[in-house]
Amino acid sequence: MAVAEKVTKVLDEVATWNLLEVRDFVKAFEEKFDVKAQAAVAVAAGGGAAAAPAAAAKTEFNVVLTGITDEAKKIPVIKVVREITGLGLAEAKKLVEEAPKPVKENVGKADADAMKKKLEDAGGKVELK
Repeated sequence: MAVAEKVTKVLDEVATWNLLEVRDFVKAFEEKFDVKAQAAVAVAAGGGAAAAPAAAAKTEFNVVLTGITDEAKKIPVIKVVREITGLGLAEAKKLVEEAPKPVKENVGKADADAMKKKLEDAGGKVELK
């Protein structure tokens, strides 16, 4: 599928944004054009009889900080939480101290995996739900 040069330029620009900027863009786009961005859901139907929906692969995940590996890793984990969420220092510290807590909700698989890796590299214990 050939993509117009304008579209490619926009996609290249969006690729440089952080997650909060992308979220704000999507919200603004939805409002301006009165549309809703959502994933398509496949439903299996069999020969006129009622059939159960096909089990769709999970596309959105919650990144949950369940704890830290070592008390000495608390500050690096707080820094990563701030980077991911855009929270202030006090809010990020509170989130880390009150684990298990969701750090980010309803994010795509690739983003969730990247956040999990960053948090684990900093010393956090993370689950994707």
